[in-house]
Amino acid sequence: METPQNAHSEAKVPATEAVIRVVTRIAALSAEAWNTLAGDSPFVQHAFLDALETSGCVDASLGWEPVHLALFRDGRLDAAMPLYVKHHSWGEFVFDWAWADAYRREGLAYYPKLVCCVPFSPVAGPRLLARSDEDRAALLTAAQTLTRDLGASSFHVLFPSEADHAALAASPLLHRTGFQFHWHASAEGDEARYASFDDFLAALTHDKRKKIRQERKKLANLGIRFRWVEGRQSSDADWDFFYRCYADTYARHRSEPHLNRAFFATLREKAPESLLLIIAERDNVPVACSFCMKDGRRLYGRHWGALEYVPGLHFETCYQQGIEYAIAQGLQVFEGGAQGEHKLARGLTPTPTHSWHWLENAEFRKAVDRFLERETDAIGHYIDELDGPFRHPPPPSTVGKT
Repeated sequence: METPQNAHSEAKVPATEAVIRVVTRIAALSAEAWNTLAGDSPFVQHAFLDALETSGCVDASLGWEPVHLALFRDGRLDAAMPLYVKHHSWGEFVFDWAWADAYRREGLAYYPKLVCCVPFSPVAGPRLLARSDEDRAALLTAAQTLTRDLGASSFHVLFPSEADHAALAASPLLHRTGFQFHWHASAEGDEARYASFDDFLAALTHDKRKKIRQERKKLANLGIRFRWVEGRQSSDADWDFFYRCYADTYARHRSEPHLNRAFFATLREKAPESLLLIIAERDNVPVACSFCMKDGRRLYGRHWGALEYVPGLHFETCYQQGIEYAIAQGLQVFEGGAQGEHKLARGLTPTPTHSWHWLENAEFRKAVDRFLERETDAIGHYIDELDGPFRHPPPPSTVGKT
């Protein structure tokens, strides 16, 4: 396979009589064909990935060089992989900084590396976009070949879906487990869905239920009210306000936003059905906002910001309102984003995440394999010891178990 300086490098895949090409701009691929393979995950949809590229949020100059793999048969896109050459580890949420440091201390270069992921989005979804495990395996083989052709240190697949796991497990890549906190639309051990937010609160332990009710009452007494604004009903003013909040969050941490205003404008134009703003207002004046994405089953909490500090406002805007929206819309899961043990008290429980890794250096590969085994055991023990938010304790953790 040729290097990605050519927009369409090709590699024959004899077992399937297909051609795999490296495509450096997703706009070169049919949105309809890509979305057919991607399913309804909004983060893997052509519109989301294209918005990242056309807005300049993802670019080689920023350490995100698109080298998407596309498998064609008779000119038809039959499989694909969102893929990037990375020159840092920012925006991935599967942390390998220690691996990079170990390479540096040995006088080796960890960057560039090759990463199959959705930039800035720690959300599970399809990564090997294919109809068969044979095509998924072909994509993995092509990515490993590209890793060597580029002289990259490693190849990584972050937050793949369950449908990808069989092909990944059959590959030489190393499996890494992690966890996030997600809300699920039924009480522990109960298949019945919550009919209301009060039903959900009733399932929590007394202290956690009491705390949430007290926080909500204080916000109401301060005159704080909330609006759920769907993408199709949103206005330019709504998005201008959200972006002001979003940028302020980064400024408070002396940083710059990864996503610019043009990205959100493009996404609103091309995929409004997947967008939700939760806007907090006092006396009809907006004071805070969270940005979510959604599909037919899940709500994904992504970004937030507030123009003033109000006790409890962060938890309500980012978590309680998302859960209440999910219940009202009949959604099964609300994902609260990466990290955050504090989410446990809000009714979000630990849920396994997965990533897969290939390191070209054999000695480092063995060392990382040993590390991952210890890490998986530690995560499992940690989750089992967490004090759950529900009146009936959940079953033991399944992190790292098959």
